[in-house]
Amino acid sequence: MSRVVVVGSINVDLVVTADRLPRPGETVLGGRYARHFGGKGANQAVAAARAGASVVMVGAIGPDSFGDESLEALMSEGIDVSRVRRVDQPTGMAIIAVAGDGENQIVVAQGANASVSTDDAALTALSEGGVLLTCLEIPMATVVAAVATGTRLGMVSIVNPAPAQELPAALLALGPILTPNEAELLTATGADGIDEAIDALARAGAGAVVVTRGAAGALLADGSQRIEFPTRAAQVVDATGAGDTFSGVLAAWLADGQPLSAATAAATAAAGLSVSRPGARGGMPVRKAIEAALAD
Repeated sequence: MSRVVVVGSINVDLVVTADRLPRPGETVLGGRYARHFGGKGANQAVAAARAGASVVMVGAIGPDSFGDESLEALMSEGIDVSRVRRVDQPTGMAIIAVAGDGENQIVVAQGANASVSTDDAALTALSEGGVLLTCLEIPMATVVAAVATGTRLGMVSIVNPAPAQELPAALLALGPILTPNEAELLTATGADGIDEAIDALARAGAGAVVVTRGAAGALLADGSQRIEFPTRAAQVVDATGAGDTFSGVLAAWLADGQPLSAATAAATAAAGLSVSRPGARGGMPVRKAIEAALAD
C-alpha cells in the first residue's frame, strides 16, 4: 500500500453555523453549534487514508479529553498514531463560523501544535520513499526540517502553505510541491497577481504549484505547463475541509505512483465532493467515490 507521512496539526473544531458571517464587531444570532475533529494535518491524514493510502501521523496533543478523542478518531481511520506525542499544553482548537452558503471564518489556538518540533520531523525511523505532507499550523522550523528530511529519504514533499504567510527561502529551495489557494499564493510571495506569484516561486526553487480555486477547480503550474482542472457543480454545505481534502488526496495519488496531473484531477474531484456535508471531515470521500467522480 502507498505510504503518506503527515507532519502537522491536530485540533478540535467548534463550529457555529449561521445565515451569514458576522462583520467586524458584530454579533450574529441564530447559529447552530457542532463539534468536529480537525486540524489541517489531521484532516489531511484522514483524506489520504480514505483515498487508500497507508498514513502515519506526526504531531502533538494535550493531556485532555479533546486529545484522547482526537487520537481515537485518527485510529478509527486506520492511521498510525505512534508518532503523536502528548505534551503539557491544551490540544489545539479552532473556532469556526460557517455561513448559509458554506463560506467560513476560522480562528485557531495552536496549543499542543506549537510543540511539534524539529525532532518530531526527524523521520529516519521510517522506511524510505512515499510522500511527505505538511502544513503551516505547526512551527515553520519544523516544516522546513520535515521537508529536508523527506527529501533526504527520497520522499515527494508537499507543503500546504496554510494559514497564509510568507514562505522562507530555505523551504522553497528544497523544491516541495505547494498547494495554496489564491490568497495564500499571493501572501506567500507578496506578488500582486497569480502568474507573477507562480513565477516568483519558480525562481525561488519551489516545485510544482497547484492552486486551489474553490468552485473554479484548480490550476496546476509545473514548469512552463499550465493546466486547469474544473470541478463539478455541487451544493455547498460546508467548505471548511475542502483544501485539506485536496492536499490529502493529492498525496495519496502521488504515493500510489500516479503522475501529478492525474493526482490533481483526483484531488479536485475529491474536494468537490467534500463540501456537500458539514464538518471538515464529514464529506471527505473514500477512494471508490473519487474514482466514480473521475469516471463520470
